[in-house]
Amino acid sequence: MSDRYELIYNIVRAIPSGRVTTYGHIAAAIGVRSGARLVGWALNAVAHQDRIDIPCHRVVNRLGELSGKMHFETPFVMRERLEAEGVGFLGDAVDLDQHIWVPEIAP
Repeated sequence: MSDRYELIYNIVRAIPSGRVTTYGHIAAAIGVRSGARLVGWALNAVAHQDRIDIPCHRVVNRLGELSGKMHFETPFVMRERLEAEGVGFLGDAVDLDQHIWVPEIAP
């Protein structure tokens, strides 16, 4: 596993319950501003391992959409987990104004 992947996983572990962040915010926090795809690849690498210590369901795209939903057991699991944590939606997207969490940028 790469050091960048481990940085990504540490940030995802820090996302509070009831909050979400974006692939882009995580990429910026690890110093890879155009690295949203890298974040997606890292999360996909653990999606099928049932890693409950890495709450991948709390990472959404820049519009609040559940672009990673197809990597869960069913396409509905991601939304169900977020709603169980109290995350609200506006249509099919997370209400980012209410639930966004922005990680600190690494030094």
